[in-house]
Amino acid sequence: MKNLFAFLSLLVLSVSMQAQNFTLSGTISDEAGEPLSGATILAKGTTNGTISDFDGKYTLKLSKGTYTIVVSMFSQSIEKTVIITKDTVLNSTLGAKMEALDAVLISAVRVNADSPITYSNLEKEEITKRNLGQDIPILMNFMPSVVTTTDAGAGVGYTGIRVRGSDATRVNVTINGIPFNDAESQGTFWVNMPDLASSTESIQLQRGVGTSTNGSGAFGASLSLLTDATSEKANGEISNTFGSFNTRKHTVKFSTGKLDNHFELAGRLSKIKSDGYIDRATSDLSAYFLQGSYVDETTLIKALAFGGHEITYQAWNGIDKTTLENDRTFNPSGQFIDENGNDRFYDNEVDNYRQDHYQFHWNQKVSENWTTNLGLNYTQGRGYFEQYKEDEPFDEYGFEEIVINGTTINETDLIRRRWLDNDFYVINLNANYKKNNLDMDFGVFLGVYDGDHFGEVIWARFASDSEIRDRYYEGNGKKNDLSFFTKATIRVNEKISLFGDLQLRNVSYKTSGISSDLVPFNIDENYTFFNPKAGINYRINPNNSLYFSYARANREPNRSDFENNNAVKPEQLDDFELGWRWKGENFTVNSNVYYMLYNDQLVLTGALDDTGTPLRTNSGKSYRLGLEIDASIKLGDKFTMQPNVAISTNKNKKFVTSKDGSLANLGNTNISFSPDFVAGNIFTYAPTNNFQVSLLSKYVGEQYMGNIDSDVSKLDSYFINDLNLTYQIKLNTIFESITFSGLINNIFGVEYVSNGYFFTYDDDFSVPGTTTTVEGAGFYPQATRNFLVGMTLKF
Repeated sequence: MKNLFAFLSLLVLSVSMQAQNFTLSGTISDEAGEPLSGATILAKGTTNGTISDFDGKYTLKLSKGTYTIVVSMFSQSIEKTVIITKDTVLNSTLGAKMEALDAVLISAVRVNADSPITYSNLEKEEITKRNLGQDIPILMNFMPSVVTTTDAGAGVGYTGIRVRGSDATRVNVTINGIPFNDAESQGTFWVNMPDLASSTESIQLQRGVGTSTNGSGAFGASLSLLTDATSEKANGEISNTFGSFNTRKHTVKFSTGKLDNHFELAGRLSKIKSDGYIDRATSDLSAYFLQGSYVDETTLIKALAFGGHEITYQAWNGIDKTTLENDRTFNPSGQFIDENGNDRFYDNEVDNYRQDHYQFHWNQKVSENWTTNLGLNYTQGRGYFEQYKEDEPFDEYGFEEIVINGTTINETDLIRRRWLDNDFYVINLNANYKKNNLDMDFGVFLGVYDGDHFGEVIWARFASDSEIRDRYYEGNGKKNDLSFFTKATIRVNEKISLFGDLQLRNVSYKTSGISSDLVPFNIDENYTFFNPKAGINYRINPNNSLYFSYARANREPNRSDFENNNAVKPEQLDDFELGWRWKGENFTVNSNVYYMLYNDQLVLTGALDDTGTPLRTNSGKSYRLGLEIDASIKLGDKFTMQPNVAISTNKNKKFVTSKDGSLANLGNTNISFSPDFVAGNIFTYAPTNNFQVSLLSKYVGEQYMGNIDSDVSKLDSYFINDLNLTYQIKLNTIFESITFSGLINNIFGVEYVSNGYFFTYDDDFSVPGTTTTVEGAGFYPQATRNFLVGMTLKF
C-alpha cells in the first residue's frame, strides 16, 4: 500500500504545482463540414497534445505565449500559429479523403474516446524518441498494466509482453488490421520483424477483451499497429545507433512523396546486431519495408512488402537460483563436454528464421456515408533452431541399434534442426457507415494457415542407418479462421453514446503426422464462438465522461496445448469494465475498474517444453479484478508527467494439483505471472523546443511463476529507471535536421529478473514406497546499467 500512497501523494503534489493556463479549444472537421473524431492536436515543440472527440471537439491548456498548433490525422496535417493571451477558439479543417480512407484501414480493430473500451495510444513522436534498436514490447514497457521481458537481457532479440498478467499468446496483435500472431502457437515473435518501430505510425493497446478483432481472440489485450502513412513530400532518413554489449542499429528510410499528386513509393532497410547481456546471446537481424501507394479523392490503394531475417543464439533455457546469485550472465545453451572432459559450447546453437509479409489494401470512399476496405495478406515463414545434444537415445530419432567391434551402440551425440515452414493467407473485408449520430462497422475475415513441422539430424557421432536430410519426424498443421462482425456507436444525445459489437467466429484445426516426440499427432477440432459486446458512454460535461462495458471472448487452445493434453478445452472470458475519463486544465486522467471472469482459463503452469515454450493448463474458474489509473500532468511550461498504476488481485478458484502422489485442492491461489501492483511514470523536462530529457520509471510487484503459491516459484519485485535524452538541430542544408538521442537503461544498476519458469516432478525412487513432489525454478536475468546513443539525419 505504501506504493499506492506514494503515487497518490505525487498526483496531489503535481496538481498543486500547476500554473495558470488558458484554454485553446475548437472543432476539427472535414471539407464537407463533418466533424472528425480522433484527430491529433499538438502544440509543436512540446508534449502538450490531445485528440478530438466524437463531435470533432478538443480542448488544450496552454500558458501565455506564441505556439504552432499541428493538427494531423494519418497522412494529413496542417500547422497554424496562434498567440495565447486569453481563452482562444481555433477551428481547423482537414481534407476528407485521407481521413475517411485511412480510418477504414484500422477502424475495424480500433476505438476512440467515445467508446466504452479501456485503451491507450502510443504515437509516432513518442515511439521515435526511444527507438534505438530495442523491440516494440520494450518501447511499450511504460504503458499501463504492461510487463516486458527479453531473453538476451537488453531488449534486442527475443522479447515478450504481458498485459494484466496475460502472456503474449493472449494478446491479439494486428498490423494494418491483419493478424500478426502465429496461427498455431498464437505467439507474437517480434524478433522476426526487426526495427518495425521505425515504420510504425501509431499503436493502440486495448486492455481486456476490447473490440472485435481479426485472428485469435484477445484474452488480456489487443494491440493494433498502423504502419507508415503516405507522405505528401519527398524525404529521407539515415539513423545509426551504438551501445552496450556491442549493440548497433543502422536504418535507411526514404519516400518519394506524392508523384503526379497520386503515387508514392517509400521504403526502409534495417540492420541490428548485438552480443546481448547474457553470454553468447547474440542477435543478427535484418529487415526491410517497402510501400507503394495510390491516392485520389475517393481511393487509397496500398501495396506493402515487409519482413525480416533473424539469427539469434539461444538464450531461452534460463539459469537456476545458485547460478543467478554467482554468475547471472551464464548461458547453458549449447553446453557439452568434449572427449577430454572439458566444458565447451556449440558455436551454432542458433534460431534462424525468415518471415515475409505481403499486404494489399484498397480503401474506397463509395459515397458521403460509406467507405470500404479490402485487405489481402500472404505471410511466408521458414526457419529452424539448431541444437547440439549429448547422449541422445537412438529410438528418439528412429535410428536402429548398431554394433561396432562387438559393442552395441544405441545412443549418440548429435546436432539436430527443428524446422517450421508455413504459409498464412488472409482476406479481410470491412465497411464503415457514418451519418449523423450513427457510426457502424461491418467486417468479414478469413485466415488460412498451413504449416509443416519437421526435424533433421545434420550430424551424429554414430549415424546408424540414417541418410543426410532424413526427417526423423514430420507433421502438418492446418487452421482455418472465419469470422463476421458488426459493431455500432450510436450518439443518443449530447451526453449518451451506446456501443454494440457482435462477432461470430468459426475455427477449424487439423494436424497430421508425428510430433517431435515421435508419437502420432492427429487433431481434428472445430469451434464456433459467439462473442457479444456492449457498453455505454455518459458524458457528464465536456471534460468528464463515464463508461461501462461488457464483453465476452472465447478462445481455442494452441498447438502446444494439444501436444501436452489432447483433452484440453477452449477457454471463455466475461470482461466487465467501468471507467472514468477527465480532462482538466493541466491534468488528464483515465481510471477504470475491471473484472475478468474466466472459465477454463489456460493459465501458464510455469514449466517449459524442450523448445522453451511455456506450458498451459485449464484452471477451471478464475478471475482478475483490478484498478488502473493513468494520467498526463503538465507542471508549468517545461515539465510533464505521465504516471500510471495498476492494482489487482488474480486468483484461481479451488485449484487442484498433484502433490506428493495425490491430488490436493489448494483453494484460491494466485494466477502465475500476475503481479498485484504495477506502476510506471515518464517525467519529462523540455527547456527548449529542441531539447528534452525524460526519466522513465517502472515498478513491478512480486509474482509467482506457478499456480500453487510456492516460494520456490516467486519472482521478487523490482523498480528500474531509464534516462532518455533527445536534442535536435535544424539545418538549412541538404539535411533538414540532425537529432541526437541517448538512452541509459537501468541507470541505478539494479539486478533484477523479469521472467522465469517453475516446474515440479514426483520423486518416487529416493525413498521406496514414498512419492515426494520436487520443485525447481529457472530465471531470466535482465541487464544492469547499459546505454544506447543514436544520431538521425533527416532530409
